[in-house]
Amino acid sequence: MKKLYEKSELTFALVCIAAYCVLQSLANPLDRTIGVPYSASAILCALQAVFLWSFLRQNGLFQRYGLCRSSVPGKQFLYHIPLLILMTRNFWNGIAINLPLSGMICYIVCMLCVGFVEEVIFRGLLFKALEKDNVDTAIVISSVTFGLGHLLNLINGSGMGLAENLFQVTGAIAIGFLFVVLFHRGESLYPCVIAHAVINITSAFANVDGLTMERRMIFHVISIAITAGYIFVLDRTLPKKPRTNGNVDVDG
Repeated sequence: MKKLYEKSELTFALVCIAAYCVLQSLANPLDRTIGVPYSASAILCALQAVFLWSFLRQNGLFQRYGLCRSSVPGKQFLYHIPLLILMTRNFWNGIAINLPLSGMICYIVCMLCVGFVEEVIFRGLLFKALEKDNVDTAIVISSVTFGLGHLLNLINGSGMGLAENLFQVTGAIAIGFLFVVLFHRGESLYPCVIAHAVINITSAFANVDGLTMERRMIFHVISIAITAGYIFVLDRTLPKKPRTNGNVDVDG
C-alpha cells in the first residue's frame, strides 16, 4: 500500500474509498446473519480505522491529513457553536431508543469508526490528492463524492427509502462542504471527525414518531441554512490559504 500511495496519492484515495464502500455493503447482510445489528459493520469499520491510523502514523502523515491541533484560534471558528448546533439535529424531534443494547453498543463503535474513516478518506486523502491542482475543484469533488456515496444505502440492504436517502445525500453534501472548509482553512481534521461521529451516533436516539415529510423538510432546510451560513462566516474569518492552479500559486 505504501508503494501505491507513493506512486499516486489519488489512486490510493480512490482504492480506500472503493474498499470502504464494498466492505460496508457486505456488512449489512453479515449483520443479519449474525443476528446482532451492526456487529459486522462495527468490526469491519474498526479494522479499516486501525489500518488507516497505522498507515498514517508509520509514514509520518498525521500533520498532512490534519490529525493534529489547529493553529487557528477558536474564536475564528466562532468556537464551533454552529457546528455544535448541527450536532444536535437528530434530537430536534425528540429522543428515543431505537436499538437493543447489543445493537446500540455495536452501532456506537461503528459510527465512531465511520466518523474517522470517512473524514480521513474523503476530507483527507481525496481532498489533499486533488488540492494540488485546484482547491475549489477539490472542495467540490470531495463534498459531492461524499454525499453521493450515501446512495449505496438504497442498494446495500440497509432498508432506507428513497425520500430518506435523498435527504441524507443532500445533507451529506452540505455538511461535507463545511467539513472540507474547516479542514482546509483550519488544518485540523479533529473537529470534522468528532462532529461526524456525534451526528451519526445520535441518529440511534432520534425520535421518528410524528416525523412527517413536512417536518423532516423543515428540519432539513434549517440544517442546510445553518451549514451554509457557517461556511459563509468561516470564509471571511479564517486565514486565507494559497490556491493552487497547476504549478502556480495564487492568493485566495
